Amino acid sequence: MRTIFAFVFTLYSFVLLAQDQQIAYEYFRKGEYEKSANIYKNLFEKNPYNSYYLLRLIDCKQQLEEFQIAEDLIEKQLENQPSQLQYLVELGYNYQLQHETKKANSYYQKAIDQLEKNKYSAYTIAKTFHENHLLDFALQAYKKATELNPESNFTFQIASIYGEKGDMHNMFDTFLNAIDVDEKYVKTVVRFAGKYITDDSEDSNNKLFKNLVLKRNQTNPKDAWNQILSWLFMQQKDYFKAFIQERALYNRTQETLEKIEEIGEIAFGNNDFNTAKKIFNYIVDKSVYEIEKLYAQRYLLEIDMKSSVDNSAIEKKFDELFSVYGKSINTVEIQVLYADFLTFNKNNPSEAISSLKNTLKLPVNKFQKGMIKLKLGDVLVFNNKFNEALINFSQVQTSLKNHVLAQQARYKVAQTSYFKGDFDWAETQLKVLKGSTSQLIANDALDLSLVIADNSVQDSLKTALKLYAKADLLTYQNKNKETIVILNEILENHKGHAIEDEALMKQASIYERLEEYENAENNYLKITALNAEDILVDDAYYRLAELHHKQNNIEKAKEYYQKIIFDFPSSIHLVDARKKYRKLRGDLIN
Repeated sequence: MRTIFAFVFTLYSFVLLAQDQQIAYEYFRKGEYEKSANIYKNLFEKNPYNSYYLLRLIDCKQQLEEFQIAEDLIEKQLENQPSQLQYLVELGYNYQLQHETKKANSYYQKAIDQLEKNKYSAYTIAKTFHENHLLDFALQAYKKATELNPESNFTFQIASIYGEKGDMHNMFDTFLNAIDVDEKYVKTVVRFAGKYITDDSEDSNNKLFKNLVLKRNQTNPKDAWNQILSWLFMQQKDYFKAFIQERALYNRTQETLEKIEEIGEIAFGNNDFNTAKKIFNYIVDKSVYEIEKLYAQRYLLEIDMKSSVDNSAIEKKFDELFSVYGKSINTVEIQVLYADFLTFNKNNPSEAISSLKNTLKLPVNKFQKGMIKLKLGDVLVFNNKFNEALINFSQVQTSLKNHVLAQQARYKVAQTSYFKGDFDWAETQLKVLKGSTSQLIANDALDLSLVIADNSVQDSLKTALKLYAKADLLTYQNKNKETIVILNEILENHKGHAIEDEALMKQASIYERLEEYENAENNYLKITALNAEDILVDDAYYRLAELHHKQNNIEKAKEYYQKIIFDFPSSIHLVDARKKYRKLRGDLIN
């Protein structure tokens, strides 16, 4: 019984202590330093070995300009605990607050000199300097500690202080010194350096960091420098340059193509098909594993499908692959892609449906089955068989709960419901998906949800939205001419409606696909004229720049890229616009 009572009493004491500490902190945060000091004084008296309470009490007294009391507290602590040399820094800082710089510096120097006698107190002394924003003294302390004890490692503390001082050169150099000592620090270095690196290759920090790494790679080549350069180029979306670095690493080590595969996937996802094609051709050429070669071949086929390569040439590649590997369990992903090709490239959904149903007969696992059913649903939507498509999507949701395929299926249910004009059910599904673990699905869900919400307010019957959903379906079905007709109906009968700019943008995209560039340009210009604050205006200017760039109208392209740079500094197109503008202007871009 006594034991239980003692335990309860101790627990209650801890609760009271935590409450007092929280109250003291709240008073301090609100600037009520007198009240805060009284509580911290009481806490310290009860816990004389708790330096946190003492430091807070000292801080309160300094805020109240009761510097003599603060000095007495510090000196008493030094007297009671002479090994706690960091209080020499606190004493110096107390004088600095009184503008007695000479006295302050003498105590700072005394603290640093004490390192000769007690090198193991280096961290606490340097940390105290750092916490009081005495960066130069903190650097001095860390450097002296390193001289006295070469086995100590304060590299990242020193680099961070250089960063706070804005000395990027020394900061990056110090980080790289750590790798010179041990290559295991590569991941740590890029994590720290990443705070100062942007996605703009022309940013001064990016250029400085790259040049420092290149210099080391020239004087002391090692794998780490290639890894860091690869990381940097990935941040800048220079995927081909990242591939060059990883290729150099692979040629030396012959270990794994995994990192090169990853760059290929990211390049593909960012529509850099030229780089992705080079990467996947390299994998086909170098890999000794058939499954890895098939993985690369699938991407190469998909790149051809997205790059307007002749359909007969693509079909020939499919036939060659099926001839070598067969329509087996090993080629399931390529069979699914072939169904996509039959549907969206060759307009032959019936053959695609038949092909997918045959693939389902193979001994596939539940995830492969989910992937096949998702594609089957896509083809059924293309063929206007909405209910059958919804059954397939729902089956994937049920069988693969919480998996990304189930989230994709839910989005496809929402999209199909939207195509059908069932906007309420679509919104119900989209609300769930906004918190999806897949950022891509969450973004798509948010975009579609906004289309429905923004265009339901002005029109309770949702007449314009129904037409726009129909146009979206026709676009999905590659019926470009029919889509233009529907969008014209929206633009003629719903002027001033929220959907007008979106209709113009969608129609312009189709005009570009049909190479009707003048019509596309007119639509983009109409968007910029509708409302200068509209969310699509920067997209329209960027597309105008790209349109003229594609047609080699250099001056016009520069004009629109420049418009993004100066008038839309928060645009997602800013970095690309700046890069392309500089290139067109003739700047040297390494």
